[in-house]
Formats: sequence, C-alpha cells, structure tokens
Amino acid sequence: MQRNATTQFPILLIHGLFGFDRIGGFELFHGIKQALRLAGARVFIPYLSATHSNEARGEQLLAQMDLILSGTDTTKVNLIGHSQGALAARYAAALAPGRVASVTSVSGPNHGSELADFLHKALTPGRLPGPVASKVATLFADFISLLDGQPQLPPAAVAALAALTTEGVGAFNDKYPQGLPRHWGESGPNKVNGVRYYSWSGTLPDAQEEGRPAMDPVHAFCRAFSEYFITEAGQNDGMVGRFSSHLGKVIRSNYPLHHMSTLNPATDPVRRGTDPTELYLRHAERLRKAGL
Repeated sequence: MQRNATTQFPILLIHGLFGFDRIGGFELFHGIKQALRLAGARVFIPYLSATHSNEARGEQLLAQMDLILSGTDTTKVNLIGHSQGALAARYAAALAPGRVASVTSVSGPNHGSELADFLHKALTPGRLPGPVASKVATLFADFISLLDGQPQLPPAAVAALAALTTEGVGAFNDKYPQGLPRHWGESGPNKVNGVRYYSWSGTLPDAQEEGRPAMDPVHAFCRAFSEYFITEAGQNDGMVGRFSSHLGKVIRSNYPLHHMSTLNPATDPVRRGTDPTELYLRHAERLRKAGL
C-alpha cells in the first residue's frame, strides 16, 4: 500500500540525552528517516549537544529550526522528540509557538525519570552506599560504552542527568507547562497557543514472551534499569515511566517496546509485533490529515 506522509510542514526528529551520530553501529533514527521520506515527508535531524540542560538544547534547536525554515521556505515545523529531545521540542514550542505546528513526545520524560533520580544519586559522591553507587554507575557506564564505544561516562553526565530527574523536570515544567496533563496519568490539552501536542511511548516487553535471547544487550540493560523504578514499577520502558511520558493527546503509552527501540528499531533485533517505524509513519499521516 502506498503511504502518504506528505505533511504541510517539515518534520524534525530530535534525539535525547547521549544521542550520538550512531548507536551500536546504526545511525540515529535508523530506517525511520528513510521511511518517512519515501512516504513523501521532508525530514531533518538536528544534532544537539549529547549532554546539556533542557534549555540549552532547546536554544540549539531554535537556531537550527531557523536554518531549516529558511532553507525550505516554510513557516513552521513539526517537532518529534525522543526522550530528552521531547523537552527540547517543548522548550522551542513554548518560546516560539509561531514557528511550531506540532510537538510530539516519543518516550519523553515529561514528568522526570525515576531512573535519572537514582543515577544522579549514584553519580554524586555520598548520596548512596558505596557498593550500590558503584554497581549502578558501572552499569550505566557499560551502557554508554555499548552505545558509542566510550570507555567511560562523559564528564557532563551528572549535570545532564540532573535536568531529567523528577526535581529537574519539575522546575522545567513550572516554566513551560504547555501540553502537560492536569492530573497524573491523564492526557493533556491537545492544542496550546496554536501548537498541537501528542505523545506515545512503550513499556518493557517480557523477555521470554518476546523471545529475546541473551545476545540482545540493549534489552538486557533496559531490563536492569527498570529495577530502579518504584512509582512506575512494571510500567516503564527501562528509562522512562509510562505515565511520566504523557503529553497532549496520548496516542498510546504501553506499546511493547523498550526505550531505545522507539529511537532506533535496529537496537531491537528480535522485536515482534509493534514496528516503531510504522508508528512514525502513522503519526506523519496523522499530522498530514490534521493539516500540519
């Protein structure tokens, strides 16, 4: 079937914390960008700082938006942000709503991340018992090494994680509340200041049901990280809680997907059922039908 994702305004796919050019040998948004373009969409990937505050990354996004708007001779963009990329998108829309047609949060920590809370404590001396802090810090460093081949955590990791904690995002939300639900677990307003808001996310699939072998390391890391969730235990994708991800019109927040597979399907080699690329295509078609 011929797909039609020819949106009125260009689509910007925005990476989150520790977003690098490649993840495990694959490009960011691998396959997603190509699929959208084949379906008629104009797609761009603005590269923001891998480790920085939400506001700083939002300013970088605003600057690149101006370049894209000028180069495409259009007046607005559709922002789709993965993880911390959703917060950069929200910042840009809050400051420049006239240049943003829509904001879509994909696995975004819109109310903070319990994992970020725990990691921030583990990486701050004296906040957790030594053996616990060492175990968690080593696990996280190994995960970053898997993604980008770095032997150790980037020096700005602690400061960047602070922006994703419940406290850090809470302060961000006080200044930029557009699209947020009034009550925990609900949807938020679909349209604020002329900008449409959407979100979707996943919850960690059961390893046995999904048939994941031990050779799927990203899923293994996400499952290990999921053990540090308390409020959303069993209701998270390994990095972000299901209800914490809610923003605007919630399309669905329990797709059977781990956090990285909603950024790059290739990090989930034995995934069954839900196809992340299909979710992006459907959403582009949704934006087109909405005149965006």
